[in-house]
Amino acid sequence: MLNIYDTHFHLDLQKSRAEVLTEIELNKIYTIAVTNLPPLYEKLKNEIDNKYVRVALGFHPELLNQYQKYIPQMWSLLPDVKYIGEVGIDLKTSKDSKNLQISFFEELITRCNDDGNKVLTIHSRMAAAEVVSIIGDRFNGKIILHWYSGSKQVLQNAINNGYYFSVNHAMLNSESGIRIVANIPNDKLLIETDSPFVNIDSSNYSQLFQIKKTIENLALFKSINVDELKILLWNNFINIITV
Repeated sequence: MLNIYDTHFHLDLQKSRAEVLTEIELNKIYTIAVTNLPPLYEKLKNEIDNKYVRVALGFHPELLNQYQKYIPQMWSLLPDVKYIGEVGIDLKTSKDSKNLQISFFEELITRCNDDGNKVLTIHSRMAAAEVVSIIGDRFNGKIILHWYSGSKQVLQNAINNGYYFSVNHAMLNSESGIRIVANIPNDKLLIETDSPFVNIDSSNYSQLFQIKKTIENLALFKSINVDELKILLWNNFINIITV
């Protein structure tokens, strides 16, 4: 299975990083390894030397209030980083820090827009309207809405703005997720695992296995030949990374 990828993978949270990196290398899995805090980004960046892995600078919205001391570090690292994530707004578990999250995300988008050519993988749980409104329709880079779960109207706004959407196995196994995927244009679809938070089979933690099963399920749902879908998904990924 050639030309495969994972746009949202928590490499630093894997139980056996060495095994994961070996699998990535052997199977040529182009992986965006998201992080949750700037110091965790720096640590992973210094430890990883794999041509298929791109470490993303992240600041998870659920951690923002507790770790505000790292905000200056985020801004100092940002100009030299192409891949950003996991970032965004979460109004389900972290509603108390809504104002801080919005302020931080607004500044992040402004800075990324000024720098240009960045790829963002974005968390928007119960905050899709806020996220899409802040990013707008003239972002100077590429936006991936990770595990989108917002309304159909906001989804359409995001599509009109040119955003992409990364789909994982869990989305294809819920009624709400299926409704959302049904409305995403094929040329805006991307694949993610969100491992280790999503796992298809508790006895099989293989990243390759999860990617393959997700593509197979997506092909069935979209009524597309698996090989044709692989080509479509790969072309979408190329469009993302060649900003």
